[in-house]
Amino acid sequence: MLVVSPGDETYRGYCLEQVAAAYDVVLLTGTEPSWEKPFIVDHAVVDLKDPAALLAGGRALAERHDLAGVVTWDEWNLVPTARLARALGLSSPSVEVMRACRNKATARTLFARHGVPSAASMAGRTLLEAGLATMTLGLPAIVKPAAFAGSIGVIRVDRPEELPAAFGFASAGASRSREDTGVLVEEYLDGPEVSVECVTRQGSTTAVAVTRKHLGPAPYFDEIGHTVDAADPLLARVAPAAADAVKALGVTDGVQHVEIRLVDGRPRLIEVNARIGGDMIGHLVRLATGIDLPKAAADLACGLVPDLTLTRRASAGIRMLYPDASGTLTARHINQPFAAHTPWLRQVQWIREIGDQLLLPPDGDLFTARVGFYIVTGRTTAEVTERLDTAADEITVTTRADR
Repeated sequence: MLVVSPGDETYRGYCLEQVAAAYDVVLLTGTEPSWEKPFIVDHAVVDLKDPAALLAGGRALAERHDLAGVVTWDEWNLVPTARLARALGLSSPSVEVMRACRNKATARTLFARHGVPSAASMAGRTLLEAGLATMTLGLPAIVKPAAFAGSIGVIRVDRPEELPAAFGFASAGASRSREDTGVLVEEYLDGPEVSVECVTRQGSTTAVAVTRKHLGPAPYFDEIGHTVDAADPLLARVAPAAADAVKALGVTDGVQHVEIRLVDGRPRLIEVNARIGGDMIGHLVRLATGIDLPKAAADLACGLVPDLTLTRRASAGIRMLYPDASGTLTARHINQPFAAHTPWLRQVQWIREIGDQLLLPPDGDLFTARVGFYIVTGRTTAEVTERLDTAADEITVTTRADR
């Protein structure tokens, strides 16, 4: 199995570990492997941003190994991986389909064409165009990059005077995209946000779990936590809309993370991400249901039928740790007696060190603001939520304002 861009150990290590438990893995990566070494049999280091270098690295690995499939869970490399698969004669969604998933404007057009309820959307290439779009769509509205991820550059506008700063914020996020640096203005969908974790094989989509998302303070859309419950009754309500969205984009095989808002209780599509969800969502799915999404993605890449048998009926949740204010991180710890005697506290992960500079939006994003995260399990969503709150009281994160 060829894995393109394994990501970092903290958030994506479980993906590589689970694929390696079933397959011999060769890696196409941008840096010399370190933590990945126990899980791979070979690798090639290339500039992942250079299409020619990525293609050459993939071909070199194909010459040394009999590749059965290729997979990535890296949002930024979905299109290059599809291009590489086509060049190597391996199964993969087409480049065009991956581009449609990556570009929110294209996705909105396809949703409308296939009757999938989503949000009204207009291009806002300039501040003037964005202003005209808000006049057409009304306020509140969302201003966002056309092709990015992680809620970076996504902001809500409630009043006309907020638009210039919001457009600048979204444009800064959009400028980091390798594919489309444009900005969109969209109808604000008012309601709770969820994601549907889907597995698609030969055009048939199975929704295996629904993730309830928890967002930080407006006007930004930073995700601060997620919960997954194997018995969540919402899954049956949102599964058809997720499957329709996947079909509208032309995705026939793979794992998808489909984002939806419930407006007056009815699903409206935000976007389809053609890869395993971030923020450890695939790990939460396994803790709650027993379903192994990384292995399912690898199986599909090899043309095999993935095992989607529900072997657990539990709930799991993650909460991201942010400071109250930007500044220098001066303290981050958990009450050790509590952690040592709490079996349902499955993981506490720090990703920043004392002395690091932390920057919250609008000046920063999730990469500059997060200090770490923790994961808990329980029998139900209510129990998991209670345990997330209990653990929060045992965790300290402190910053000192920079002058």
